[in-house]
Amino acid sequence: MNEEQNKTGNNNGRDFVLGSLIGGLVGAAVALLFAPKSGRELRENLNESSSGWKEKAGVWKDTAYEKSGDWKNRAVESSSHFTKNVSEKSQELGSKVKDSTKNIQSKVKNFRSSDEEEAERAAQEVAEAIEEAAQELEKQQDSTTTNNL
Repeated sequence: MNEEQNKTGNNNGRDFVLGSLIGGLVGAAVALLFAPKSGRELRENLNESSSGWKEKAGVWKDTAYEKSGDWKNRAVESSSHFTKNVSEKSQELGSKVKDSTKNIQSKVKNFRSSDEEEAERAAQEVAEAIEEAAQELEKQQDSTTTNNL
């Protein structure tokens, strides 16, 4: 039985190779018979097509440069606007903090004559005013950042 399988395996291998060769030759002959253009014509068409694609790539490149310039200008404008907003908000907040500090300092001066408990309250008010001012600054910066995005 092993001898029979070896003969069958060899025959199948030979048949496959022979079939592949015949199929390849028939395919090549059909391709030559039905080829629409000669090699020279095909090369000329490829050169023309590549020139067209080269021109299109140049147009795309120019468009990309224009768009990148527009985006750059937008980024510069947005960053300057953002910087201006942050500066204005910081000045407003700084003046509020100064006003609150002066107000609290005057209260502290008035309370110095009174007992220690009132002085602690005034100090606590100062700390709360500073904390509120810091939170307000963070909120304003967050909202400005969100608006610019």
